[in-house]
Amino acid sequence: MSRKIRYGMVGGGRGAFIGAVHRIAAALDQQIDLVCGAFSSDPEKSRASGADLFLPAGRCYGSFQEMIAAEAKLPAGERMDFLAIVTPNHVHFPPAKMALEHGFHVLSDKPATFDLAEAVALQKLVKKTGLLYGLTHNYTGYPMVKEARHLVQSGKLGKIRKVVVEYPQGWLATRLEASGQKQASWRTDPKRSGAAGCIGDIGTHAENLAEYITGLHIDELAADITAFVKGRKLDDDGNVLLRFKGGAKGVLHSSQISVGEENNLNIRVYGETGGLEWHQREPNTLLVKWSDQPMQVYRAAQGYLSDAAKGAGRTPPAHPEGYLEAFANIYKNFANAIRAREDGRKLAQGDPANDFPKIEDGVRGMAFIEAVVKSSAQNARWTKVKA
Repeated sequence: MSRKIRYGMVGGGRGAFIGAVHRIAAALDQQIDLVCGAFSSDPEKSRASGADLFLPAGRCYGSFQEMIAAEAKLPAGERMDFLAIVTPNHVHFPPAKMALEHGFHVLSDKPATFDLAEAVALQKLVKKTGLLYGLTHNYTGYPMVKEARHLVQSGKLGKIRKVVVEYPQGWLATRLEASGQKQASWRTDPKRSGAAGCIGDIGTHAENLAEYITGLHIDELAADITAFVKGRKLDDDGNVLLRFKGGAKGVLHSSQISVGEENNLNIRVYGETGGLEWHQREPNTLLVKWSDQPMQVYRAAQGYLSDAAKGAGRTPPAHPEGYLEAFANIYKNFANAIRAREDGRKLAQGDPANDFPKIEDGVRGMAFIEAVVKSSAQNARWTKVKA
């Protein structure tokens, strides 16, 4: 395919946060162009947001239904190739379903859907259509996360025994949603966020990171979630014990009332012969620990790293890469998977273009949320994760 991949966006208009992040990430490698959008549920705001991005007026739509129907009627050389969904959780499933039904690939913000039933229905539709579906669990895009995964997969740490993953924030330590702050308002609203607040918003990132690095799936859990802020309808703090298939045990902690914390996502993995530690606040460093030798410090963009880690970087050593670049790796790989599809090439399992979260990850994320809520409601009773 000798052209850029074209995409349309649902959500992400004026006043949104994550839409701009997606657009920057998509544009970073100059392989993807935004060609259309339905940027708001308010048609006027949607068209004004499209004008802000210098899109043609005819490709700035008043609703995602209008956009998908109109794009499907355009010649193959003009229409979008995939749909990016950057809306609150309750508007993930409807546009994804319609896009797949009209022949468009889908890349969605996480979690995949509003609830597990929608995620399972979406999985069936992805399988039926044979189209690509990706999920922007962007932390899996970091080079040193890929190196951590490589170390586990290569068996250098031995059989995994213990996983500790944490994602504390402090931005919801007060009832910010009462002030009308947009991001706080929908994330704490069960009608828009779903059954969980903190667990759905950032706990799923921790769950996905643990499963991505270790290659293990969570089998059952015991959870205690709390809404500490008076009047808040959804959890703002969660503590979860994990049992993985294969015997490993783990602890997952996510919080949005940990005062002073700034997206402090971190993970520690311990095997029979070695361990590793990674912090999102210092993403270009991976600590590797051994029982019989000193701790090693791995750094991004170095020649001793795996091909996966080196392929995820863009700059020489000591030039910092972070959140946006990791996000861009999801978009880059997804776009390359579309290219392979259009060129009739079947991707090998280890091909970098296959390295992005898929609908199966989305279903497990929703099953994790459901199990956490159920377990906590039963006084932290051990509960199966039914993905």
